[in-house]
Amino acid sequence: MKKIVFTLATTALLSSCGIYSNYERPADIKTDGLYGATVEESADSAGLAALPWRSLFTDPTLQSLIEKGLQNNTDMRTAALGIEEAEASLKAAKLSFFPSFAFAPQGGFSSVDWAKANKTYTIPLSASWQVDIFGSLRNAKKRAQVQLESSKAYKQAVQTQLIATIANYYYTLAMLDEQVNVSKATADIWQENIKTYKALMNVGQTTSAAVAQAEGNYYNVCAQIVDLEQQITEVENSFSTLLGETVSSIQRQSINDWKAPQTITAGIPSYALANRPDVKNAELALASAFYNTNAARSAFYPALNLTGTLGWTNDLGTIVNPGKWIWQTVASLTQPIFQNGKLRANLKISKAQQEEAKLAFQQTLLNAGAEVNTAIAKIQNNDEKEKLNDKQIESMEQAVKSTQLLMQNSSTNYLEVLTAQQSLLSAQLSKISTQFAKIQGTIELYQALGGGAE
Repeated sequence: MKKIVFTLATTALLSSCGIYSNYERPADIKTDGLYGATVEESADSAGLAALPWRSLFTDPTLQSLIEKGLQNNTDMRTAALGIEEAEASLKAAKLSFFPSFAFAPQGGFSSVDWAKANKTYTIPLSASWQVDIFGSLRNAKKRAQVQLESSKAYKQAVQTQLIATIANYYYTLAMLDEQVNVSKATADIWQENIKTYKALMNVGQTTSAAVAQAEGNYYNVCAQIVDLEQQITEVENSFSTLLGETVSSIQRQSINDWKAPQTITAGIPSYALANRPDVKNAELALASAFYNTNAARSAFYPALNLTGTLGWTNDLGTIVNPGKWIWQTVASLTQPIFQNGKLRANLKISKAQQEEAKLAFQQTLLNAGAEVNTAIAKIQNNDEKEKLNDKQIESMEQAVKSTQLLMQNSSTNYLEVLTAQQSLLSAQLSKISTQFAKIQGTIELYQALGGGAE
């Protein structure tokens, strides 16, 4: 028996090329220059990629909502159960390397020509062991390990998406609140303008058309406020559902309280993308395909199984009583010879699937780099746009004051005043949208880098 095992092991080492090899990332997979020219790549600092979500989203109210979502969200709980399933599968794959045992006692009566019946019994303990000479069990274990890592990556993806969605909802509500505040302040101004225009009309300095125009603008702003409040209700309803709660009002701070992390401007190393769940899963899929190819190669080689029985019996032919020990060992070797080309076809399919997984991994890296580039550019551009918005608002506020004074002195008409006030409202709302877009860019960068550290 030892000679058989030794001979097979030697044959495996000499002829089973590749079936025991470990996955390594292909050398031709591109990882440099994925961010383009917009983003500076750094080798010594991961910047935002290493920043925990609590350090990125510093608003205490938002942190409380995120923690609640992580605890109650059903997708998060389902992902955690998926990890438990994968861990159980890996444990089963590891245990397959050990012998299996079975206890199967038997007993019976037998008689010839109605003679006195003989009682027979066998109380055996049987064992079977598949000797993993050609790597079939090893590759199955490797695939189970890959599946476990994939389950963990999926949980990370769910967590990152959940945190990003909660933050988006939160700052959407903050943006809508600020728009409501600006619109209400504008409505109050229009009410005062209506009073002013009516007074000017009474002394003949303007016409009823100016009053009607002012009233029309006032009601238009009021209608915008109603639309904004409806949007707030809809977002709060979706937010509550995401948190696993019944519909309720969501507490939040002002959008002006947002503080962008300084690490956004730091260089981002190319290896930071390895933290992204989709990048992890793409490479894990490549690793799984690699071990599938190994398993397809293993199928060409013999399968060695050892079985044994040890027990107590009285069924030994002429010996009926007393009982005696019984033992037996069997080694079986199965070598595939002709299977209608199935083994070669399976190997060819596995190789093609491995190449497909490799291409998918490369494309995932390219997509990830583009998303980081887009998010960084969005932050930078909206930061510059916000500065221009501030200058625009300052200019429009001055224009409103000037046209109102000119109107009172009859050197201009009501249309110029209305135009200046409408432009100021538009500039104020535009700044709020720019603030929100910059926050969204930060959230998108958080997602693009895989959710940062735990």
